[in-house]
Amino acid sequence: MARKGRIGGWTSALRLAATIVAGLWLAGCSATRHIPSGAYMLAGNKIEIEKEKDLPRDERATKAELESFVRQHPGKKLLGTNFYVWVYNAADSSKNNWWNRFKRRIGREPVLLDSSLVQRSAAGMKIYLDGKGFLESKASFRVDTSDRKARVVYRVRQGEPYRIGGIDYDFRDRSLQRIVLGDTASSLLRKGNVFDANVLGDERVRIASYLKDRGYYNFSINNISYAADSTVGDRTVDLTMIVKPYTAGYDAQGEAQLDNNRVYRIREIYVYPDYDPTTAVSDSFYASRLDTVEYKGLRIVYDTRSKVRPEILRRTIGLYPNYLYDASEVERTYENIMRLGYYKSASILFSEAADPAGDVPVTYVGGGTVADTAGVTDAAERPLVCNIFCIPALRQSYSVELEGTTSSDYFGLAATVGYQNRNLFRGMELFDVSVRGGYEFMRLKGKRNSFELGVSASFSFPRLITPFRVNRYNRAVNPRTKVEVAYSVQRRPYYHRLLASGVWGYSWGKGRHSTFVLRPADISIVKLRQIDSSFLEQLPNPYLRNSYTPQVIAGLSGSYIFNNQSRTVEKSSLMLRVNFETNGNLIDGLSRLFGRSGLDENGRPYHRLFGTRYAQYFRADVNLAKKFVLAPKTSLVYRFYAGWGYAYGNSFSIPFERLFYCGGANSMRGWMARTLGPGNSERWISSYPVQLGNFKLETNLEARFPVWGILQGALFFDVGNIWFMNQGEYGEESRFRIDRFYRQLGFDTGLGARFDFSFFVFRVDWGIKLHNPNEPAGKRWIRDFRLGNTTLNFGVGYPF
Repeated sequence: MARKGRIGGWTSALRLAATIVAGLWLAGCSATRHIPSGAYMLAGNKIEIEKEKDLPRDERATKAELESFVRQHPGKKLLGTNFYVWVYNAADSSKNNWWNRFKRRIGREPVLLDSSLVQRSAAGMKIYLDGKGFLESKASFRVDTSDRKARVVYRVRQGEPYRIGGIDYDFRDRSLQRIVLGDTASSLLRKGNVFDANVLGDERVRIASYLKDRGYYNFSINNISYAADSTVGDRTVDLTMIVKPYTAGYDAQGEAQLDNNRVYRIREIYVYPDYDPTTAVSDSFYASRLDTVEYKGLRIVYDTRSKVRPEILRRTIGLYPNYLYDASEVERTYENIMRLGYYKSASILFSEAADPAGDVPVTYVGGGTVADTAGVTDAAERPLVCNIFCIPALRQSYSVELEGTTSSDYFGLAATVGYQNRNLFRGMELFDVSVRGGYEFMRLKGKRNSFELGVSASFSFPRLITPFRVNRYNRAVNPRTKVEVAYSVQRRPYYHRLLASGVWGYSWGKGRHSTFVLRPADISIVKLRQIDSSFLEQLPNPYLRNSYTPQVIAGLSGSYIFNNQSRTVEKSSLMLRVNFETNGNLIDGLSRLFGRSGLDENGRPYHRLFGTRYAQYFRADVNLAKKFVLAPKTSLVYRFYAGWGYAYGNSFSIPFERLFYCGGANSMRGWMARTLGPGNSERWISSYPVQLGNFKLETNLEARFPVWGILQGALFFDVGNIWFMNQGEYGEESRFRIDRFYRQLGFDTGLGARFDFSFFVFRVDWGIKLHNPNEPAGKRWIRDFRLGNTTLNFGVGYPF
């Protein structure tokens, strides 16, 4: 019966899906009715590359590379149909009412084949292959037409590549010869490599960066050019790099005045920590109000009163007077300023300073020893003046977060209101205070509603505050110290709890994408003011009963975060977050010396500190999210989550709030929070959700696509559950076993809407259960899509 019901449910769903697809296909068939005579609607592009047998794989051009040179693409489709064109054509151009305007906004005008763009596309592919060293390449096209539609097929042949033969240098600025030749081990140009124009350009960038890091402020890639001789035969190119002198100016006849490239040294550094460009331009008295204070090599310029303490600026800015100009240090200083979180923008500008003594001769430039003749040169030195303009963001701001879940018998709503101050004590400290309130309502008899109210406050300092001195030359990115305290009250139908916590933590970056977080002091106190004894008796799992006890949670926790997502450009990205916490180890030693012991309800001994039992456990979880960008505002996002906790020593269970659960706005969206699992055991309490476990597996797949204007759509599929592993089992059905866990997974799917208002995203997700492991055998696959099998979630921001 179970198999028959499952097949029947899937059959109904497939019929519904087939009906929708058929309707879209029939609608799309009429898309070409309004195409002008003699014109064709572009239906698709295809790129065919003739394979070269002897060509290594890494030297072959890919379709993705050539696709970027296609100048004309077919219109947007829905499920493979021309639905948007059909909607556009369905609008009556003679009527300007709201309905026809709406159809034209939703729809898309058909893309008509443009033969000139096709020719330019093929020419662009040819130019690209020539630049890659395939000078005998060919690119052609053909157009296949039928039913007033056109499909373009591009055919590409690479041929044999030309390779680099000899490499020579022509130093027209002789002062750079020893410096450049002393770094040829890092050169990107090698004899026998493909003659690739991109690699030649990369080598120009590398040499220019190398010199700009050693004082050559005015040197650029324009000072380097190439001469290539392809007449030597055998598909070989002899290459000569030309290093040019600096263009100092032009004479009266327009002739360029050339001089050797100079080395520049920073003479003065001016910092404007509260620069207001609007006031600087519009207020004629602005310059007269400016005052300057010197602090360890910085000349800090401010209007009336500086809002930032000088030591904070000195700790952030890595530039010093009398240092050679270093482009890498300038970039690092800019990044440090922006990571403070106080400034919305910053500019670091340099200007040549007049020196009455004229140029100063330099006899050594480079990173080696004096005996290293590769670093010796004959050059001239000039001074630079550095101006750093920092434009603050809004010092104070407010935030509002909403999260909600509703189903046929449950309603939950949570809101958080926050206040942020980015410079409370003139040290760029981030002060954040927030108030959170939540309400849950069950449409059942008896005790059915609950609420939570909490407040938290934190200070984040832009440095590492430690008992010992931290090396000031440490290259940690954006070091911060954060102190946070929180207090909340929870009134549930069956218990009343008070929670207080305090955290002292550090965070710092490594590279551009990695962040480390260490919280050496992470303390929480859980007090139970009241608990219904009948509630505990209804919990058949002793593991959960132990978790509802007053406890002190104190220990060490930390995180590693990798995130290469760009804030300015939409591109594929990866986010990895690993968390761990270990609690009770240090406090266990102290309690055995100064604390008191007791016996629990089962006669087992435990220790107390200040009259309260302390928790001792280990917990870890990993969260991996991968985003694949398919088109502008169209992406596929995959998320995997796994977590495990284990109680030991003074604890027989992990505290209630540190156990894992499924469901809600950011998890299994077909279920409300704490209603799925563990395993395929039946729900323990029907009147309030308490489904928890010490092990969790979950994966999510979500397709995001634009719909209209600020509205974006989503299709999602969630799989996951919680279990008990190694301890706390409630029957065989709640235990995790590798040979059967896949049969205990919950499945859901659904639709989502995201309203993107730029500064925040409001989200609505409607989840539908497909497989509910907590139903009796034979009823786990959902056969009918009733309202009771769905859950509506809404919140602010994306779920992952």
